[in-house]
Amino acid sequence: MVSVSGVRGLVGEPLTPELMAGVAAALGAHLRTVEDGRVVCLGRDSRVSGPMFSRAVTAGLQSVGCDVVDLGVVPTPTLLMAVRHHGAIGGIGVTASHNPAEWNALKLVSSEGIFLDADRSAAFRRYLAEEDPPRAAWNALGRVSTDDGAWGRHMEAILALPQIEAETIASAGLRVAVDCVHGAGGPVITELLERLGCTVVGIGMEPDGLFPRDPEPTAANLADLGELVLGAGAHVGLAIDPDADRLSLVDENGRPMGEDLTLALAAAAVLGGTPGPVVTNLSTSQVLDDVARAFAVPLHRAPVGEVNVARRMQHEGAVVGGEGNGGVILPALHHTRDAPLACALILQHLAVEALTPSEAAGRWPSYEIVKEKVSFPRESLADGYAALASDLGAEVSDDSDGLRLAWPSQKAWLHVRPSGTEPVVRLIAEASDGAAAKQLVDRAGALLQGVA
Repeated sequence: MVSVSGVRGLVGEPLTPELMAGVAAALGAHLRTVEDGRVVCLGRDSRVSGPMFSRAVTAGLQSVGCDVVDLGVVPTPTLLMAVRHHGAIGGIGVTASHNPAEWNALKLVSSEGIFLDADRSAAFRRYLAEEDPPRAAWNALGRVSTDDGAWGRHMEAILALPQIEAETIASAGLRVAVDCVHGAGGPVITELLERLGCTVVGIGMEPDGLFPRDPEPTAANLADLGELVLGAGAHVGLAIDPDADRLSLVDENGRPMGEDLTLALAAAAVLGGTPGPVVTNLSTSQVLDDVARAFAVPLHRAPVGEVNVARRMQHEGAVVGGEGNGGVILPALHHTRDAPLACALILQHLAVEALTPSEAAGRWPSYEIVKEKVSFPRESLADGYAALASDLGAEVSDDSDGLRLAWPSQKAWLHVRPSGTEPVVRLIAEASDGAAAKQLVDRAGALLQGVA
């Protein structure tokens, strides 16, 4: 599947080394037509197929004259920072993020150190479909070097942020339970937390790619981390996805807190000392509206997708933002989701405010989100949206990404959008209680089926 998110699929069918090498060659050749230079950074997560695909990607890039800087196994945000450090024309991450182990993918990075935006992605996909990448002569092939210092630079940049008070965190004496699901985050998160003076207990810390569970850090997948928190007497539990760009929290009682609270608490940590605009996507919880309102700053919403949020943050001059899936973006560091950064911000918030995670969450209203998906023909989407808008009579409507209907006076919203990866329409609703959210989703589903 080729989309704005990159190229992804199941290992062996359809993803083969030949395919990955071809895509990498096309990206390298395309980047050389729009950028001045030839250096491309390469990083990967811990998946078993990662070494094979990384070698294929390296060969593809070399074949079109690109010099490859291989970072090895690193968090995706570390790769994006390295692109800027090296003045590279772009980067490739060999990672399927939160997908199961049988998947892999290529995440495509621009010279800005962010993922290809819609325009850049569309231009590359046209090149991929229409052009045969020109291959370099035998004496102009790309060279390969390694960079073992990328994570170290990333960590030092986090520790140097004015938003992070390392001594304050260390003085809190925090015991932190961590689940890195055998992804890329294990060694780096341990090192960062120890530098922050925390005692670390962990599961899934070996980056061997043998995920023992569904690796997405959703509440349903965090039972083992909850048990670890209780067994170790930890102050908080941190769950990291395989490429370390998303963070979910477990409170001191072993209860998953939901990914949306990660961004809300991180934003509170930032806004307390650096007030300014906040940006998130249309499917993120309204608890972030509550946080922004408490600090008297504006909140802007962008279409779903990390790069869409990053571009809107640049436009608005945002001081913090991200997505409700546990992805936190701090422009003072860079414009990409960053789980190590999010860990530091959450610990900062707990230490400075002298709060337990449940107390930190208890400062804000509680909401429940319900998510469903229905089969629906793409050609009938306009009619479906019209039916929803007419029947549901929202107070606020946004059609920049599907259709988002909101009722601020009732603390409820509904977002309906086509999936980028499946022939379905996704229905997401939030309200103060689950029954009201479920009623919204059910009503929307019934209206869509009536149109189809």
